[in-house]
Amino acid sequence: MNREKNIEDATRVKYARLLDRFHKSIVSYLTLSANPSKDIYIKKIEANLVHLSKIPHIDLYKSDLKNLESFIKKMVEFKDSDKSIEDIRDYVLYTSNQLQKTQNRKKYKKEKYSNHKDWE
Repeated sequence: MNREKNIEDATRVKYARLLDRFHKSIVSYLTLSANPSKDIYIKKIEANLVHLSKIPHIDLYKSDLKNLESFIKKMVEFKDSDKSIEDIRDYVLYTSNQLQKTQNRKKYKKEKYSNHKDWE
């Protein structure tokens, strides 16, 4: 039983890393490319989906990872939509920024003055 749990945990970590790589790949293309095209966007999505399909879908429990997973599903939906690449780019970069903000908010909590009682 312990071995099965370890295997499940390892595949969950692998799945989460693949989601993160998928996200970073698309965002870096849209950010660094001077003239992004929808054809290249579709090719990048399909290339990343090949890697993502190699690992079975795992249930995620952290809210950050759930949000990332739903964001990636939305990026895949844009592949078949009739939206322009500029609209896709604006949405993807904005949502990516919001995801990073929520992740950073949890990392940098300052409790410098929480133990001072004389301030009350």
